[in-house]
Amino acid sequence: MAIYPDSIERLIRCLTKLPGIGRRSAERIVSYILHVQEEEVRLLVQTIEQVKKTIRLCRICRNFSDSDICTICQDQRRSNSLLCVVENPQDVIAIEKSGNFNGLYHVLGGAISPSENKEHKELEIGSLLARIKQGNIQEIILAMDADAEGEVTALYLTQLLKPTQIKLTRIGVGIPSGANLEYSDSSTIASALDGRRAIQ
Repeated sequence: MAIYPDSIERLIRCLTKLPGIGRRSAERIVSYILHVQEEEVRLLVQTIEQVKKTIRLCRICRNFSDSDICTICQDQRRSNSLLCVVENPQDVIAIEKSGNFNGLYHVLGGAISPSENKEHKELEIGSLLARIKQGNIQEIILAMDADAEGEVTALYLTQLLKPTQIKLTRIGVGIPSGANLEYSDSSTIASALDGRRAIQ
């Protein structure tokens, strides 16, 4: 026998597809939606639709943006000689929260993952190489996650970028093995950036 009406059950199933939302959390969200004013629900739906329509990837770094070029790439105060390469836009947000980085970013759009059949060709590596050819970059920080996919990606990029003679560094100690950068706290990320090591 069904516990919930079909429409509620469908909404619960939809919500459980979101990252980090299990069934119990989905049930709580549905309960909240059912108890708030209709105007609040309408505003939530409109905001989700607006984000989906207006947010795109920055033409330069591939970070989230509501314009062709994101605010970080537009910021003239940032050092254009220092480039931090990350897996996804959430990593940019995590590093920015640390307040310990004043360079630019390049978002790969994932990591090399043999288990998910994700190859280097699917990542934003071509656009990374194009940026490097512009000649301003003096150091590239590889800030991939400390898991198997992140290490494989960092190794691939190291081999690819070695001939450029640009200084290559890897974020240092502090990020636990197997951890995702986006879930690390600000002080841990700040320490990892300060302790970055040169790649030989």
